[in-house]
Amino acid sequence: MKQTQRHQEILDLVRSQGYVSTDDLVAHFDVSPQTIRRDLNELADENKIRRQHGGATIPSSSVNTAYNARKVMQQEAKDKLAQALVAHIPDGATLFIDIGTTPEAVARALLNHQDLRIVTNNLNAASILMAKEDFRIIMAGGEVRNRDGGIMGEATLDFISQFRLDFGIVGISGIDLDGGLLDFDYHEVRVKQAIMENSRSVMLAVDHTKFGRSAMVNVGTLGQIDMLFTNADLPDSIRSHLQHTDTQVEIVR
Repeated sequence: MKQTQRHQEILDLVRSQGYVSTDDLVAHFDVSPQTIRRDLNELADENKIRRQHGGATIPSSSVNTAYNARKVMQQEAKDKLAQALVAHIPDGATLFIDIGTTPEAVARALLNHQDLRIVTNNLNAASILMAKEDFRIIMAGGEVRNRDGGIMGEATLDFISQFRLDFGIVGISGIDLDGGLLDFDYHEVRVKQAIMENSRSVMLAVDHTKFGRSAMVNVGTLGQIDMLFTNADLPDSIRSHLQHTDTQVEIVR
């Protein structure tokens, strides 16, 4: 494959996934790590990507990938992660479900459960969950975001803060290699923080493309997550960070 063609395919992968690792690119193109590192450095010099330790991400940390694109990205992995997560939620539990395509996958995976009580600011998740007559779904008030069915605002934050539930299922846009949880929208982040603060157990499912991905707003740290579900071995720096926390990690192949 010519270098220019490989560069274009790398750009397409970064744009569709948000983050790609050097190892994944080596396997995808069947070339040496040195070749991929040289490609990534050249693309970064042209400001087409942003280099991260062990991979690359989109150059902007202020704008997320469009919802319709995120909805199909890593969908099989998200569904597997969601199935692993819901195995830890008993029938009759109470839980928050956050905005995001992975929390929506969790909502689909919960349909085999019984007698759940769910508070959510995610219209798409509520639409999925209302298929179960024995579920009680409580919608947060606030402003509906047209592009993804998320509900946000001061009213949402006040509403969420009234509850104390068994589980909080949160979504995240990126995880910094120092263990920081990152997202793009300040108002959305405040609601995520309220969910984390008002849940007895906080659960996060992320596919491997989220590690090393940049976003401009700090949500918190992985140490605030009680159970982390992912589909690949953790980057060394994140594994080292988690050694000093009580976070349980489940790798879902």
